[in-house]
Amino acid sequence: MLHQILQFFLQTDIDLFIFLNQHHNHFFDVIMTFVSGKYSWAPLYAFILFIIFKRFKFKKGLVVFFSIIFLIALSDQTSVYLFKNTFLRLRPCFNSEIASFVHTVRMPGGKYGFISSHASNAFALAIFTIMIFKNNLFTILILLWAILIAYSRIYLGVHYPADVTAGALWGAFLASLIFFLLKKYILKKN
Repeated sequence: MLHQILQFFLQTDIDLFIFLNQHHNHFFDVIMTFVSGKYSWAPLYAFILFIIFKRFKFKKGLVVFFSIIFLIALSDQTSVYLFKNTFLRLRPCFNSEIASFVHTVRMPGGKYGFISSHASNAFALAIFTIMIFKNNLFTILILLWAILIAYSRIYLGVHYPADVTAGALWGAFLASLIFFLLKKYILKKN
């Protein structure tokens, strides 16, 4: 019974992936490649850094900044070593059963995709900064940004919907944990 439920879930994930991935064109290939790019969002990161040091005094701003660095490193490394290297779920572009249906713009570095490091990192940053800044407009924009990053991974053919969903949940969990520890032990007065 459990095996049948798992098979149903995996097949549904594949079917949803194929549906989402099949809607593509050259224009969006370029856009989604940019969206997934490692350095594409440097201006956003600089803006977040600016807000941190505007909102907090220098010493606390440094603590928040280094907390974000630690959070992203933790998210990135655990998504690989706790998940990808444990579950060994092939990325869609490496799955021989569906490879002919997959629109892949550029082949990824690794063979395994559960969970998405991009989604985990984006949601870790988004949720952490939402809790730090507590601003409605920022919340909407940063969540849209994280969702766009996650979707780009499906569009580019390198992750299934479950990969990005689990990555988003993992990133949100880590962000909440780091925020809780930061608030409890370091930012007590602010």
